[in-house]
Amino acid sequence: MLKKRIFGLISLFMCLLVALAGWTLWQTKAYVASPLNLESPQLVTIAKGAHYHKVINQFEDKGWLTATVWAKVAPRVYPELTRIQAGTFQIQPGQSLGEVFATLREGQQYQDAITFIEGSTFAQWRLQMASAPHLEQTLTALDEADIAKRLGAEYTKLEGLLLPETYAYDVGDTDLSLLRRAYQAMQASLDKAWQNRADDLPIDSPYELLILASIIEKETAIDAERTKVASVFVNRLRRGMRLQTDPTVIYGMGDNYDGNIRKRDLRTPTPYNTYVIKGLPPTPIAMPGVASLMAAAQPATTQYYYFVATGKGGHQFSTTLAEHNRAVRDYLKVLKSQ
Repeated sequence: MLKKRIFGLISLFMCLLVALAGWTLWQTKAYVASPLNLESPQLVTIAKGAHYHKVINQFEDKGWLTATVWAKVAPRVYPELTRIQAGTFQIQPGQSLGEVFATLREGQQYQDAITFIEGSTFAQWRLQMASAPHLEQTLTALDEADIAKRLGAEYTKLEGLLLPETYAYDVGDTDLSLLRRAYQAMQASLDKAWQNRADDLPIDSPYELLILASIIEKETAIDAERTKVASVFVNRLRRGMRLQTDPTVIYGMGDNYDGNIRKRDLRTPTPYNTYVIKGLPPTPIAMPGVASLMAAAQPATTQYYYFVATGKGGHQFSTTLAEHNRAVRDYLKVLKSQ
């Protein structure tokens, strides 16, 4: 009889243990599956060497969860919760604790992005970077020549030397690291264009190709026109004609440009005024994209020496000055009718 009672008590105790274990497992599972208290996406930075309990305390301090006893039990039931990586992560409303720790475990760091458009200038790049969120500013006190030196560029001006595109970056990345990527990307793109250039180009170096590409970039944003625009400038260079392109005049005017080019501006000498100087200006006038680089390297074969806007989108290309003058008159008529 005593043995039966002892056996019964042991059985009862085991049942209680099983029930307790089941209840604990259920409560822990519910805790890990419960969403954090977030009303909007939030960024969280996990320090190097941080462990599970430190992260839980961090979340509790932010009011995102309540660290109950189940928070202490959770890593015993789910050991994968202890495997986390350092970095900055974005947490979304509705995500459970388990989903958040999966993000930390997989190292899916939050990234911002910045887009530099084709035809923009280095001055515009600096303004964009200065207002970019989560980008560490290290170049504010440096001038363009100092920044170029840090990038390893052989020129003191960075105009044209950075490839315009969208760059993703981690929180805490520096402006210098971003520019270094853009510089290396342009070097690679320029090298490819130079290696694939037409045999008879009146261009003596990759840098001159970059200068020509920057002018093409400022003259047209229409892909189908780029090689035609390139052919006009290449034809003019071959014949020793001045390029006579307004974007170079505007660049040379700097802060004096108010949105209008006057006759006196076309006659005012600057190193960039291609109505006055022969050949290419001394540096690029903007950041060209890959399409303009390739157009400069492989211009269309044409007899065009002139082009003017149509007023309806695009340009009218001409072989002779007489044809060009008629195209200019047609353009002025369109402007008057608008």
